[in-house]
Amino acid sequence: MNFNNTFKKLLIVQAVGLLVYTFFAFQAEGANLFGIFLNNIKSLTWNGQFNLDFSCYLLLSALWIMWRNKFTASSFIIAIVGMIIGIMIFAPYLFWLLMKEKGDLKRVLVGER
Repeated sequence: MNFNNTFKKLLIVQAVGLLVYTFFAFQAEGANLFGIFLNNIKSLTWNGQFNLDFSCYLLLSALWIMWRNKFTASSFIIAIVGMIIGIMIFAPYLFWLLMKEKGDLKRVLVGER
């Protein structure tokens, strides 16, 4: 099986799955994402630990997006939006990079370096 095709399918499933899950979470909890997220972190519980750990991953992915794109203005926008809504931006961005770089994972990861 071709890795690039499998990876693209995974990215689609993740982005769509999280979009649907987000819809239901919004219906159940409203738009208070940041309040709930930060209260979990302040609680010093496993939910808070997970949220803090996840925040670190989001920050690293945002830094990678900016670095890969040589800290252009557009890379800052993608990175900031990606830090807020996570895989719903990151997965389509990686999918687009795979298409743009014709499946060359080295170019996907490092860009024009």
